[in-house]
Amino acid sequence: MHDLPNKLAISLNVVKKYEWLLNSYVSDFYVDNHWSKLPLSWQSQLEKLPVEVLAELLQSDDNELRPSRVVWPLELLALRQVLRTLNISRTPKRQLEIELPSCPLLEHRKLKFMFMKCVKPKKSHEIKRMAAICARSCQQTATNFVVDFGAGVGHLARILGYGYGIKVCCLEMQPALNQQAVAIDAKLESMAHKFLEAHEIEHFKRPAHLTQRLSSSTKPAEFIESIREAFQLPAGDFQFGIIGLHPCGDLGATLMRLFLNCEQAKFLNFVGCCYQKMSTRQTQPQMELHGYPLSSQLRRQLHCHDDCQLSYEAREIACHAIEVYYDRLTADQYEYLKIHSLRAAAERIIVHNFPDQRHSALRNVKHSPGMSFNEYFRRAIDGTKFEALKTTQLDNKQIESDLLHWERIVCFYTLRLMLAPLVESIILYDRALFLLESGCQVNIEAIFDPRISPRNHITSAIKS
Repeated sequence: MHDLPNKLAISLNVVKKYEWLLNSYVSDFYVDNHWSKLPLSWQSQLEKLPVEVLAELLQSDDNELRPSRVVWPLELLALRQVLRTLNISRTPKRQLEIELPSCPLLEHRKLKFMFMKCVKPKKSHEIKRMAAICARSCQQTATNFVVDFGAGVGHLARILGYGYGIKVCCLEMQPALNQQAVAIDAKLESMAHKFLEAHEIEHFKRPAHLTQRLSSSTKPAEFIESIREAFQLPAGDFQFGIIGLHPCGDLGATLMRLFLNCEQAKFLNFVGCCYQKMSTRQTQPQMELHGYPLSSQLRRQLHCHDDCQLSYEAREIACHAIEVYYDRLTADQYEYLKIHSLRAAAERIIVHNFPDQRHSALRNVKHSPGMSFNEYFRRAIDGTKFEALKTTQLDNKQIESDLLHWERIVCFYTLRLMLAPLVESIILYDRALFLLESGCQVNIEAIFDPRISPRNHITSAIKS
């Protein structure tokens, strides 16, 4: 990671050049005539392209670029190549599965259901892979236990504790979730005594569940003391790892600061999410500590170039499912691609009637083939503050004119998605530099299938 400062500087320059694109909401496409903001050369060439070829702009980073079937604007071709050199890969390494320790209990005919009870496929994929990576970290650092932040009902901790035999202290702010977790633990133990031999359960470690909220004001000494009490640890020294599966917004930054400020913390593994919820100097200038930027390197750069920031809109697009949209483009799922056009047409109606209510939340409507705009609009505003618009006479000519350009809006959205991995990479580069500046060994890599779990990068750190 020796070239991180240089990569970060170049990445910020690219974001600055295309911030007009990153900062444009697709829902405003018709209201603000976003198509006119594209360079004229882009407009003339992109207008002629069939929708399915747009997938080339989102081509995966796991192979060489395939020969293009169309003529792209030269600037777009150059941008695509630059992004491939700057972006952190979103494709998990093939050998990762082989390198990670296995957990036979997850395949036990009678018990595997207890580990995955009421767990959706996305969460199942995440907790199995995350548990294996954390188990490997425990082996590498000889820690006594791990602390799982935002543990919920303890699915990840259960695999670690009963599957891998690792002590886990779960921190969850909602008491009801902790109560559910304790009940599931007890049920699992009861079933294990019924279906397993004594030697098969001797490695079991029951998780400790604490109701505690972590914030930027949490004192390391208070945190350490709560852990000591949870495990009834003596006053002697102990070592632990910190883990977090998708801590939201600023919680990722809080975990990093806590990790650095606790001498006993030896490793950190977390997968972030909800970048748009991070605090910044622009959004919360009154705060002392922000979620972005973190590293001294980036703070210096932003101090010299204060206009080079990651806006809310840029951080929000970085959380979208890029690979899923790629699949829809290549599978000719045109009817489903039209949903953005319907939402943008609805936004024009809302802004016309309520100019101060831009970007208000509407109901999610699952698009179906043949759905008319009137049907979509009625469902979208049902139960919202705009429900009165159901009786309003709509400007059908304007709506028809807007919806004729649905391919333009697909193209515009694809261009924004093309830049999304760069925004995420900047955030991850900043986090890596923040940890490196404190002397840690740092690694960032994709560990989840991005089609299942779009936020799929783990930030791992070990104290030297």
